[in-house]
Parts: sequence; C-alpha cells; structure tokens
Amino acid sequence: MATNFLVHEKIWFDKFKYDDAERRFYEQMNGPVAGSSRQENGASVILRDIARARENIQKSLAGSSGPGATSGPSGDHSELVVRIASLEVENQSLRGVVQDLQQAVSKLEARLSALEKSSPAHRATAPQTQHVSPMRQVEPPARKVATATEDDEDDDIDLFGSDEEEDREAARLREERLRQYAEKKAKKPALVAKSSILLDVKPWDDETDMAQLEACVRSIQMDGLTWGGSKLVPVGYGIHKLQIQCVVEDDKVGTDLLEEEITKFQEHVQSVDVAAFNKV
Repeated sequence: MATNFLVHEKIWFDKFKYDDAERRFYEQMNGPVAGSSRQENGASVILRDIARARENIQKSLAGSSGPGATSGPSGDHSELVVRIASLEVENQSLRGVVQDLQQAVSKLEARLSALEKSSPAHRATAPQTQHVSPMRQVEPPARKVATATEDDEDDDIDLFGSDEEEDREAARLREERLRQYAEKKAKKPALVAKSSILLDVKPWDDETDMAQLEACVRSIQMDGLTWGGSKLVPVGYGIHKLQIQCVVEDDKVGTDLLEEEITKFQEHVQSVDVAAFNKV
C-alpha cells in the first residue's frame, strides 16, 4: 500500500532543469562570477544526482504497480515483503507466548487466593466487627428463618471469636498458672539451714570418768540437735579430752546454748570449746 500511495504522489522531478535555466538567464544578464560559478556548478551536480535518484525511485515504483510487477526484477520490494511476512510470523508467535503467560498468571492467582482462604493464619487475622459467626454474615436473607438449633451449631464452630473473649481467656489462663505455682511453692518444704559442730569437752583431771562424761553430754536432747561420733584425744599427763560431733539446725540450736548445757555438768566438765564449725 505504501508503494501505491507513492505512485500517485505528485512530485516535481524536473525542478533542477528550471533551476539551471534560471541560473543561465541571470548569468547572461549579469555576467559569470568565478567563485560563485564553481559553487553553483557543484550544487547543480548534486541536484542532478538527486534528480536521477528521484527518477529511479519513480521508475521502480511505477514498475512495481504495473501488471508485470510481481514477475519483474524488483529485489528491494521482494525483500521488503519477505521481512514483513517474517515480522507477522514473529508477531503471531509472541502473541501466543503472551497468552500462555497470562493463563499461567491467572492460574497462579487463583491458587494463591485459594491458599489464603484455607490458611489458618489468614482466618485468624481477618477483621471481626460483629460478635456473630462468619456463616451467618454471608447468609442470604432467606436463611434468616433458620432454627435455633442451627444457630447454636454455627456459634459452636465460630472460627474467629472476638478480641474480648481472647483477652478473658488469656487472663483466666494466667491466673490459673499463678495459682498452680503458688500451690506448688507452698507444698515445697523450706530449706533448713544446718551446721556441723565439733566440740572439745575437757575434764578436770585424769581421774575423771570419761565414759560418764560422754553419757552426760549425750543426755542433752533438744529440737534441732543430733549427736554424732566421738573419740578421746590425749592432752597430756594422762589427761584426755572428749571430741564429739553434732549437727544442729541454726534457727533452733546455737553454740552458746550447747556450751551452757554441757557446762552444767560441773562435776565432770571443766570447759567446752568449739573445735570446728561447718555449714551443711
């Protein structure tokens, strides 16, 4: 269609002839100028070349629009037709690719929307503006005549619930856990601080009955006191002292109380010293 349009276009192909005639007329009137004549000769040569090119284009266009255009040696026209045909084929293939991509994108969007609807996280984050079940929200007007039993079932399968109900449930669970912790702590026995004490009980002289002295010491009984092992340790000049171990509860029995109770046996005990004191 472009070639047919150019055939009917009115172009002044002979303009260079009129330009040459006008130039020669003014040269005869005013006389030739050397510098300008050279420039004009160069311009006229360019104009002639342009005119020849235009004539060739017009001839090629006229030959392509004639009855024998299809069988003539028009290489440029055939090449143009081949390129146009190849572009059309490529365009058709690109359209097919675009359609396939659109179908794939639509399928992916459908799957994504289905996954979002079935996801529990999506249901949990959905906004809730009324304290009613979602099934009753989307019901048409005809379903408003449902029975009370169906309404109860819908309430039982409420997937969302309100924020107030969640807050109350969280508060109840927190109070329950605090109560269980307090009960467990109350049942746990308190840690009792105890100490291990090693006492040195010294007699008056070597004639003191050490067995009787140990019996007197062990006769002291009180809450939080437990007697352990004992032995006789020589001091000198045939005199021995009694070393006896005991475990006491710090809150109930102290070293001062033990010394006071043991020194009450004045017939056998001269003095009492604490040889070692360790926390249990």
